[in-house]
Amino acid sequence: MARTCTVRAGHSEGDEGSRLDVFLARALAGDIPSRAFARKLIDQGNVLVNGSAAKPSYRVRAGDLVEAVIPEPEQPQCQPEDIPLDILYEDADIIVVNKPRGMVVHPAAGNPTHTLVNALLAHCRDLSGIGGEMRPGIVHRLDKDTSGVMVAAKNDLAHASLAAQLKAHEMEKTYLALVHGEVREARGSIRTHIGRHPVHRKKMAVVEEGRGKLAITHFEVLERFEVPERPGISGRFTLLKVVLETGRTHQIRVHMASIGHPIVCDNVYGRRRCEFDMAGQALHAWKLKFRHPRTGEVMGFCAPVPDDMQGVISSLRARSLRGDRDDMP
Repeated sequence: MARTCTVRAGHSEGDEGSRLDVFLARALAGDIPSRAFARKLIDQGNVLVNGSAAKPSYRVRAGDLVEAVIPEPEQPQCQPEDIPLDILYEDADIIVVNKPRGMVVHPAAGNPTHTLVNALLAHCRDLSGIGGEMRPGIVHRLDKDTSGVMVAAKNDLAHASLAAQLKAHEMEKTYLALVHGEVREARGSIRTHIGRHPVHRKKMAVVEEGRGKLAITHFEVLERFEVPERPGISGRFTLLKVVLETGRTHQIRVHMASIGHPIVCDNVYGRRRCEFDMAGQALHAWKLKFRHPRTGEVMGFCAPVPDDMQGVISSLRARSLRGDRDDMP
């Protein structure tokens, strides 16, 4: 069923003179995900200003009453798809996989098919239903362009156990991250609150307490690289082992950018142009440890570093002017 949202211009600084599509995307950020979506609503005649249709370029004036009819989003149908899986372990309760970079975890708007869930449904056919129709078996997630180890639940008992471990911070998640610049501390922790970016609603950001959730990231330097600078390639990089104490959306990416060391090839929180041949950020879910939901046995899994990320690391290592390499996979 469609919803009607009403907002009056002039309550926020910057309303006066804003384009209608910009104003809508900002004023109704919880209901309208983007300016493009707002423009589509306006073009479809679903937006009225003071009772009359208007164009996206209409300049809003203080006191304008804007009504937007927002249709219910179309729910994608989650169907099994015969997509190869890199399976690290499987039994009657759980399946552990190495998710490739570029694969979305579950269907959503813009990515209705070719997801990890579609592949799991074709392979397992008996995933836990706790996650709902679009997220069966999914206990935790990785970003589309983050590779690495994930566990999924094949029944509700397994799902409940794994979710409880995750909530209690008993599931150990260790990542490898290649970042820009030289991280001088051998190890450290980042403790902030993370919430939705106040302007760019598809991004997360470090925010004030009370406006986001507590996020804690621990890191340790594995290797530092100092290479001769050349056009498009900066001179210093650091390879980190990162352990998450909490699991907020984009947590590692936001935290590393917040301390001035964005992840290499992260075009959302780092540099827009990637200087290496990688289709996504240099972030890999390396290790995962948890208790088996039925037996209680502590289980640990390790996903090999993807070839493109390993290639970048090897290239930096070969050209590095220093040799402070620590233990590395």
